[in-house]
Amino acid sequence: MATVHRHGGMVCTDHTLDVPLDHSSPDGPSISLFAREVVAAGNEHRDLPRLLWLQGGPGGRAERPNAAGAWLKRALREYRVVLMDQRGTGRSSPADRHTLAVHPSPEATAEYLAHFRADAIVRDAELLRGCLIGDRPWTVLGQSFGGFCALTYLSHAPHGLDQVFITGGLPTLTGHADDVYRPAYRRTARHNELFFARYPDDQELARRIAAHLGAHDVRMPSGERLSARRFQSLGIGLGTSSGFDALHYLLESAFVAGPAGPRLSDAFLHGAQATLSFAPRPLYAVLHEPIYAQGGRATAWSAHRVREEFPEFDADGDGPFRFTGEMIYPWQFEEDPALVPLREAAHLLAARTDWPALYDLNRLAGNSVPVAAAVYFDDMFVDREQSLETAAVVRGLRPWITNTHAHDGVRADAAVLDRLIAMARGEA
Repeated sequence: MATVHRHGGMVCTDHTLDVPLDHSSPDGPSISLFAREVVAAGNEHRDLPRLLWLQGGPGGRAERPNAAGAWLKRALREYRVVLMDQRGTGRSSPADRHTLAVHPSPEATAEYLAHFRADAIVRDAELLRGCLIGDRPWTVLGQSFGGFCALTYLSHAPHGLDQVFITGGLPTLTGHADDVYRPAYRRTARHNELFFARYPDDQELARRIAAHLGAHDVRMPSGERLSARRFQSLGIGLGTSSGFDALHYLLESAFVAGPAGPRLSDAFLHGAQATLSFAPRPLYAVLHEPIYAQGGRATAWSAHRVREEFPEFDADGDGPFRFTGEMIYPWQFEEDPALVPLREAAHLLAARTDWPALYDLNRLAGNSVPVAAAVYFDDMFVDREQSLETAAVVRGLRPWITNTHAHDGVRADAAVLDRLIAMARGEA
């Protein structure tokens, strides 16, 4: 089924199709997959090549083209862009506390969610490609987790790819989740140092907010409690191009005078809730560690365990206050109402060991698809050294190492995609 609509100089065609929940059992249960094909007005009758956007996450829906952002505006100059809601997100059979409640047990929920990793996303994309363009290959642009998916695509279905562009998304191919989070804590600590060097007065303010939260039962507008450790999670924004300033301006609005003394303002609590609640993207929390799982080892709440090696992140310590980053903890499934019903399933996924391999090292070593990848030198989310190790494994992959962009560079500056396209053509 397809519907067409126009918006802001773009022509959009919406597609829905059914795909197997488990691609190894195509006759079993199916789920719905949604994708939106976007073309610049005036080009709708041109047979332009397709570019599939694989967004970051996991658990985030594809962009909505209500206004063409940096990468999309550049891509529309020469591509028909396909925005696929990865399974469980957006309009693709959403997976949240309400829809997952149909399963009879946490075990059934965990088994269902085990089919929502990169390998299944790639097979969904292949079915979508066949529906849209038949046997012709398309180009893939993978941002962050979307880059992880792109490497899985190169491993399992390279015949479907013409070119691959990756931005901030070259993961370790063989490492355990512990190997991901250990350097992640070091990078997050460094970004804290840079943040507080830019805004030195925010150190005392953040410590004061944490102390207030530890001494009072503070509720956000939704009614859920804002704990000190949950407040620390606001540091996830420090890895984006505007994150330092956004966090500073949120902190500066924290306290107002109340009848019983200083209290946290509604503006601050509303801003904190907008960042901290997983209601819009529960899969991000549930699947954040399973996206690294392979090799017969459980993730076993890796970020939570590894944190013990970094006491500087102890909110109750005597040292400088430190925000955490892109880490998911088991206690979040006790404090966030959007995650509480998924707690037992999340524990089961953290204990699971029978994950299939995501990458085929032999196929990557013999790769013949042109790949250009932006590696951000100071990326807080994806480790630079691990990215370069992976780049060296993939035959024909050309890395571009830059310190002029944060993790969201492709969204902030069209020059990122412009550079990758030029690299793939041998022009840069």
